[in-house]
Amino acid sequence: MTPPTAVPSTDSPGSRRLALVGGSLGNLVEWYDWFVYASFAIYFADSFFPGDNPTTQLLNTAGIFAVGFLMRPVGGWILGRAADRHGRKSALTLTVTMMSVAALLIAVAPTYGQVGYFGALVLLLARLLQGLSIGGEYAASATYLTEASARNRRGLGSSFQYVSMTCGQLLGLAILITLQHTLTDDQLKSWGWRLPFVLGAVFALVVFWLRRRLTETAAFTEEAADEGERSTRGTLTALWEHRREAGLVMALTLGGTVAYYTYTTYLTKYLIGSAGMSKSTATLVSFTALTVFALLQPLAGMLSDRIGRRPLLITFAVGCTVGTYPIMTALGSASSYWSALGLSLIALVIVTGYTSINAAVKAELFPTRVRALGVALPYAVANALFGGTAEYVALWFKDAGHERLFFWYVSACALISLVTYVLMPDTRNAALSKAETRHTEKAAAL
Repeated sequence: MTPPTAVPSTDSPGSRRLALVGGSLGNLVEWYDWFVYASFAIYFADSFFPGDNPTTQLLNTAGIFAVGFLMRPVGGWILGRAADRHGRKSALTLTVTMMSVAALLIAVAPTYGQVGYFGALVLLLARLLQGLSIGGEYAASATYLTEASARNRRGLGSSFQYVSMTCGQLLGLAILITLQHTLTDDQLKSWGWRLPFVLGAVFALVVFWLRRRLTETAAFTEEAADEGERSTRGTLTALWEHRREAGLVMALTLGGTVAYYTYTTYLTKYLIGSAGMSKSTATLVSFTALTVFALLQPLAGMLSDRIGRRPLLITFAVGCTVGTYPIMTALGSASSYWSALGLSLIALVIVTGYTSINAAVKAELFPTRVRALGVALPYAVANALFGGTAEYVALWFKDAGHERLFFWYVSACALISLVTYVLMPDTRNAALSKAETRHTEKAAAL
């Protein structure tokens, strides 16, 4: 497939606003489908894995959740390459199509009582497809939102990736809260848990139509017109030329992804299983905390456009390294909604230093011809090894009777990223296109 050499691009204020809205809404639905699995696992775990131990059942569903991450590097490679060779828009359209199919598979998956472990196999296959989709979605949306933003507002523009990611999770939690108040616990466990996956498939169809109307970024359009670099776009050879940057992406992702999944997807289960809160109260804590968290992202993104990316990253890593143990310990003893909410907000304010700007930082490390792949593959590998397994590691420590060792594990991951943040350059003023490079060189010559 030959990329277009003359297509509408985002190089205008109106196109940039449309790109921000369209890219964000699509990202929201993608991550809604991804996270709703974790949110509803407490209700469908025993439908696929029989037994009397709730922790063991959650371990099995968490294992499938983690397996989905193993496909993220594959999706990052395939779809990152596609985004670099054929455009960010085409990759974004493909990812949402795959996510829709995966959501439908989960919605109709038969239970253990109906077909034995075949139902769990369907669940696994759907999760693998979701992993393939989300592996490309992160890079395509990170690249698209960053490239579509004005140079002095890339921190703000890219922050909407985690705004939309978090809003996707909030949408899932809102549906969970609604179902908790309209259905009985038995109804939720019997068939109610299927409803959010049906809705996810419908949402994805709407987003498919929306993404078909997006324009391509100016940076990619400029690159597509360069015949000399066409053969090297999105290749592993080109990525190897930027292996140092790829290593930086893995290292700077490590602490952030573990902390993010600890205080988002695992938080509800932790409040239920360790603090002894009811499912409805724990869900409400997560919902409220994540709402504030989403609102913080653009503010932190704007701050990074003024002071640089590294100060925010370093603040996050220091806070996570020294703060995880006391925060998680206190959360395990939280006895009320307000105490749990306050502690959760402290943790998520710290995590905001990473989430608000990590998309921009990663995109700013690579040239256009390998930017999507450069963001996708190393990020997906780091997520497969650490982000996707965070919940499983936490439950494993809990099942072994050493739950607090997980807190030290999170701190250690953040410490590794802290060293990276201190040593890496600030990327705020990086040129993302040849036009920006020429502008920088002209300004320097004056």
